[in-house]
Formats: sequence, structure tokens, C-alpha cells
Amino acid sequence: MIQNGITNFVAMLDNIMVGQIGTNSMSAVAIVNQLMFVFNLCIFGGLAGIGIFTAQFYGRRNHDGVRHTFRLSVIVALILSLAGALIFHAFGPQLITLYLQGEGGAASIAETMARAKEYLKVMMFGMLPFAFTQVYTSTLRSTNETVVPMRAGLAAVFVNLAGNYILIYGKFGMPQLGVVGAALATVIARFAELILVTGWTHTHHERNPFIVGAYSTFQVPAELAKQCFFKGMPLLVNEFLWSASQATLSQTYSYRGLSVIAAFNISQTIGNVFNIAFIALGSATGIIIGQELGARHFDTVKKDAERITLFTVGLCVIMGALLFAVSGFFPLIYNTSDEIREMASSFIKVGAVCMPIYAYANAAYFILRSGGKTVITFLFDSCFCWAISIPLAFFFVHYTSLPMPILFLFVQLADLIKCVIGYYLVSKGVWINDITRLAE
Repeated sequence: MIQNGITNFVAMLDNIMVGQIGTNSMSAVAIVNQLMFVFNLCIFGGLAGIGIFTAQFYGRRNHDGVRHTFRLSVIVALILSLAGALIFHAFGPQLITLYLQGEGGAASIAETMARAKEYLKVMMFGMLPFAFTQVYTSTLRSTNETVVPMRAGLAAVFVNLAGNYILIYGKFGMPQLGVVGAALATVIARFAELILVTGWTHTHHERNPFIVGAYSTFQVPAELAKQCFFKGMPLLVNEFLWSASQATLSQTYSYRGLSVIAAFNISQTIGNVFNIAFIALGSATGIIIGQELGARHFDTVKKDAERITLFTVGLCVIMGALLFAVSGFFPLIYNTSDEIREMASSFIKVGAVCMPIYAYANAAYFILRSGGKTVITFLFDSCFCWAISIPLAFFFVHYTSLPMPILFLFVQLADLIKCVIGYYLVSKGVWINDITRLAE
């Protein structure tokens, strides 16, 4: 939570810095970051299925098993990075254009497109270091080492922040690069994080026995690879479809104008800082419950899952109240119009009210996933977005005159359905099993 909190806080400062350049630059960065969000979650999804096995292997102190899952993670990261780079290189401008179909002047649209293409071109160089950093940090976290990824992440965000200040505004004799400077700072920070986390892992063999001989071969037991594929593929597809659904939702909302993109960018920036409460606890839940399942503590794991869920929701009630309190002040920081500030404030309030709902659904998702129920989580997560959330948003945007904040609220409240389904599945205990025995 500390790492994610500081990361998102610095990302917020990054966003504010870009926002000082102007609304078009801010919108351009928001569009590209939405596309990068799809790639990032594909990396998370591709590694998540393998991480289930890593956590359970570590729970049984099977270091060979952890070493094999690490190798699989490296292979997956390489494949996804190459695929993502090829897609953005070939179709980047067309993907950006999808967000520029709504209301807005021709000059504003042209400038937004130009800035977005510049930003994307540089950001692509950070895709591979990001993917490899996730390979190491996900493995370390699954083996109970959370401090080192936190330190590396903190160092990286401060490198990013300093780079933004120097490169966006042209300080200390450097040229004023605007959105290109913001992208360069991000890429430099990602390389810095990768160097720090890999350096520590490879110089502390006693703490990380899995890294000894990890690169001596890329052979992995066929049965383990098969199990990781069948458990992991639904998660990869889920993260891709879920992130794509969020990008599609943003694109759907953008039909109401470029001002909506700018307002959402502002609201999501501050929302991400507060959302770390349930996002980080969701990851922790998956690791803790996964290790207990690997150790076969079946008699206590259900009660522990209930306690973690209750704690997560309770914490998010407090975080939601704090977010609501700052909703009227945060948009004033940006160099944009009063209309956009007011709309952003309303979006922030909706997110604050719905935060306990997000928290419960997220906790249920990670509990189900920790027991290998990846097909269920696929239906529970991304399929829900495509079947319910996106059609609702499309209908409200194109066939009603509802104000955007009310429209957004109705779409978010649909997640109450997920909470009901999640409560039933978690209470039933369908997720309580040790999947590592199938791979041995």
C-alpha cells in the first residue's frame, strides 16, 4: 500500500505538471495512458496465473517450483512486450483516433492527436523494462518480500518526478519538451526500478534461492507449464478484456466531448491515489490466501478471507469519505476551464461514494483467484463489464440526455450485482483447494 500510494501520488503530481501545459496536452497523455493501461494489465494478467502457483509453491517451501514459475514469467513477459510494441507501432494513431470522435474544435483535436502520437512513441521504450520489473516484483511479493519492491518503486517514482520537472519545463539547461519530457521521465524511471530490483534479487541468493540457476535453462516441467497455461490464460484474457472494457468505456464517454476526457483524467488521477486501499489489499489477499491454501490450512482460510474482506471494505469507507471531502478542491489545481473542473469534481464524488462497492468486489475477485478459480473470475470480472457496464454506458450516452455525472453513477452502481455474486461464491467456498498438487 505504501509503494502504490506513493507511486500514485507522484503520478498525480506528474499529471498535474502536464495539466499546466494545457487541456489538449493533458487529454493526449490521458488517451495514451488509457492504451498503455491495457498493456500493463495484460502483463499483470499474464503473470497472475503463474503467481498463483508461485505463492502456493512458496507456502510449501518448494523453491524448485518457484524457480520454474519465475522462468515461465520471463517467457510470458517477453512475448507480451513484443506483441504490445508491434500493435502500438502499427495501429497507435488509429487507436488514438477512437477517442477523438466527440465534440471539439478541429484545432483542438489536431493538437491532441499530435501530442498523443509524440507521447506514445517515447512510452513504447518503457514497455519491456516495465514487464521485467513485474516479473521480479510479483515473484518477490509471492515469496513474502514486499520491502525491496517498495524501495525500488519509491526510488523510481522520485526519479520520475525529478525527470518531469526537468524535462517538461526545461530546467537546469535542458530543453522544454512538454509531453515528450513526461514520457522520457517515465521511461528513465522504469529502467531505474528494473536495475534496483534485479540487482538486489541477484545479490541476495540466501533470501532468494529461486534465482540461483534461474537463467541456466528455460526448461519447465511440462505438467506445470500446462497447469499454468490453463489457470493463467483466463486471467490474461480477463485482464486484457477488462482493461479493454475500461478503455472502451472511456471511449464511449468521449462521445460527449473532449471535455469529458479531460474531466475523467482529473478525477481518475486523484481517485487512483485513494483506490490503493483496496487495490493493494486485493493483491495482498491473493498472496496470503494462496500461501494458506498451499500450506493446506483449509480449516482457517475461509475465516481469514472474511476478516481481510471486512477490513478492506471498512478501510475504503474511510478513504471514500476523505476522497469526497477533497472533490471540490482538487480540480482547481488544473489549468483548464470551469466546466471541466466542475465535471471532474462530480466524477470524484461518484468514485468516493462507490469505493466500498469496488473494495468488496475486488476482494472477492482475489479470493476466488487465489484458489485457481480463474474461469469464474473471468466471468465475474471482464465478462460482466462487456455484458453489463458497456451496454449501459452506450445506451445512456447515445439515447438519453442524462448529465455525465448521473450517467457515470448509474454505470458504477451496476457493480452491486458483482458484489452479490461474489458474496455467494466466496461464502460457498468453491475456491478452497491446493492447485499445486496437480502440477507435481
